[in-house]
Amino acid sequence: MAKKVKQPKSPLPAQHQRKPGIEAKLKPRPRYEAPLYTGAGKLKEKVALITGGDSGIGRAVAVLFAREGADVAFTYLKQEKRDADETKRAIESEGQKAYPLSGDVRDPKVCKALVAQTVKKFGKLDILVNNAAFQQHQETLEDVTEEQWDRTFKTNIYGYFYMTKAALPHLEEGSAIVNTGSITGLEGSKELLDYASTKGAIHAFTKSLAQNLVERGIRVNCVAPGPVWTPLNPADQKPEDVAQFGADTPMKRPAQPEEIAPAYVYFASEADSSYVTGEVLTLLEGETTAA
Repeated sequence: MAKKVKQPKSPLPAQHQRKPGIEAKLKPRPRYEAPLYTGAGKLKEKVALITGGDSGIGRAVAVLFAREGADVAFTYLKQEKRDADETKRAIESEGQKAYPLSGDVRDPKVCKALVAQTVKKFGKLDILVNNAAFQQHQETLEDVTEEQWDRTFKTNIYGYFYMTKAALPHLEEGSAIVNTGSITGLEGSKELLDYASTKGAIHAFTKSLAQNLVERGIRVNCVAPGPVWTPLNPADQKPEDVAQFGADTPMKRPAQPEEIAPAYVYFASEADSSYVTGEVLTLLEGETTAA
């Protein structure tokens, strides 16, 4: 009989953190080790660069990429070094090389430097995962400041553009770009006006870039999850709202990062998805109406 991992269900402990949020302080800790996932060498000798790889989905993706044989560079903010150190150890425990890089993707010069450092370290770049994000709930449009609007767009979509443009000169035929979208980019979100708008832009960016790069043999896809237990939400919402995060899904809980990460392996792997580009894959805990 197949094993089954019991994941934490809502309500979760009420809690709040200051941004950007530290995974090490979350209760319960997000699950990223994917104990039922067995690597098959799908990314052997590949080099991946993941933005926002210190925690949440980014960390889980880094671990599974390493389990599949890739060396992994990942970005983090200075405040997140504690989480970044744990991610580094997790990658290395899979027998692969890890390269943490501190930097803010809102700055195009920083993005160029992040790519250049990765290529200098590992000699090449095969996979780019655009994942870093900023989110802040606001009840009304009037509550969304111009500063917040700019920060959200600069992080969530400008950062994807900057990183992709910096990476492209190094990506050869067979390379892959995987973007992190969101169900909010398909259905909207009442209190995430700016965040949802950027996620919709990411979905369009994915499809457009896929068309643009298909003749170069570079595939571009997007993973668009529903609620996932990461530091992003406890660093944003009120404690009582955090406690009910994901409770309204058919599975009555948020996803754990380890449940989302295999989709990134699928899109990164030529063995799995050589004929797949321009797709936005929704992972919605049983909801079936988004796509």
